[in-house]
Amino acid sequence: MNYKMAVKLVLSECSSALDKINEDEVNNFMNMLLEADQVFFVGVGRVKLELEAFAKRLAHLGIKVHIVGDINEPAMTSKDVLVIGSGSGESLIPVAIAKKAKQIGGKIIHIGSNSKSSLAPITDLMVRIPVQTKLYLSDEIVSKQPMSSLFEQSLFLFGDVVAVMIIDKKNIELKKLWNYHANLE
Repeated sequence: MNYKMAVKLVLSECSSALDKINEDEVNNFMNMLLEADQVFFVGVGRVKLELEAFAKRLAHLGIKVHIVGDINEPAMTSKDVLVIGSGSGESLIPVAIAKKAKQIGGKIIHIGSNSKSSLAPITDLMVRIPVQTKLYLSDEIVSKQPMSSLFEQSLFLFGDVVAVMIIDKKNIELKKLWNYHANLE
């Protein structure tokens, strides 16, 4: 496969995945982020990297965000939201942290593909990106990319889509976002 064919494949799969996300789930997700005092993110591997990028963008929008496990992570309260990124919903660390967050009284949001995962009973909202995971569920979008690349790519793009929606909803002037950008670089 040449470069142009690979680009078409990846972009086509990402477009299909994002088109399948339920818009009501997205709107509920956005509202929960905006209503929370703080938003915590947890994921592992490449998913964690995508969530870190999303958290950084939300910080640019003035939302208090934290990555679980960071040295400066504060205490979670019942006024906060935990966002879990896990395609399968079975990753051990995110599931354990979600259970702890639920005990604290926080809201739990799962962004993933498996709506019947171990997270389902404690999740306040699931945003389903119905793409192929390690579980190979019958209703997932099949990908020709390795492993869970399509989920990770879709998660990254989903974060930027939600950021654009928040910018529009809050009528944020794009130039003013630079006030939140790192300035020690």
